[in-house]
Amino acid sequence: MPTYAIGDLQGCHVSLLRLLEAIRFDPAADRLWFVGDLVNRGPDSLAILRFVRGLGDAAVCVLGNHDLHLLALGEGLGREHKGDTLDPVLAAPDRDELLAWLRARPLAWREGKYVMVHAGVLPQWTVEDTLARAAEAEAVLQGPHFAEFFRQMYGNAPVAWDDALEGVERLRVIVNAFTRLRYCSAAGEMEFHHKGAPGTQPAGWLPWFEVPGRRTADATLIIGHWSTLGLVNRPDLVALDTGCLWGGKMTAFRLEDRQVFAVPCPQARSPKA
Repeated sequence: MPTYAIGDLQGCHVSLLRLLEAIRFDPAADRLWFVGDLVNRGPDSLAILRFVRGLGDAAVCVLGNHDLHLLALGEGLGREHKGDTLDPVLAAPDRDELLAWLRARPLAWREGKYVMVHAGVLPQWTVEDTLARAAEAEAVLQGPHFAEFFRQMYGNAPVAWDDALEGVERLRVIVNAFTRLRYCSAAGEMEFHHKGAPGTQPAGWLPWFEVPGRRTADATLIIGHWSTLGLVNRPDLVALDTGCLWGGKMTAFRLEDRQVFAVPCPQARSPKA
């Protein structure tokens, strides 16, 4: 029963179907892992949500920043961003069922040596810490007072983890790490403004996975989120956002043998959007 991890979909339904055809996906025998950002900016987020939800136990998906953005908008919170393509989801007759399903997705997923998150993991967290911090936030997102968190979710502070953090500040650090992280300092302070490829960042910042002494280095982290990083396939990191939305590729990684599959994608969004 092979398992395939797949990079950010962002509403690119046709490209997903082409990739599944390329890997000869069998929903009765195979499993799919999605690294988050199922929705937004691409042409058909509604079809993506219906399709992935319909896979049932054949699919695992972690939440990305665009997924959380959709959930906040669904509660009438946050504000629409330029380039959002979420109105068809919010107007759909099955929107409540789809949003409830999405809100129940995890922030982190582990099987064997693989740990999947959307964006990153703070360098001072172990794998066990990572799963525990994810469980904290998932309990709130899946609980009765989730709208209160969405009301206060947006923001860049605090920029670093502290075991003494409480309340919304603690949750915001956790969610920002899992869904927004690219660069941080050697001390684990997060930086959210620079989105370019490694080597283009300002002095003093490192890709989170290059911080010396990172405590998850003995696991294989599977991520998306960072299209300018592109494909990475190394023992401690598999990065799968290969820019389908921007006319790049949609990529799958087979966990059992680390083989990579990809299909070209039509450009759905200009680089400046």
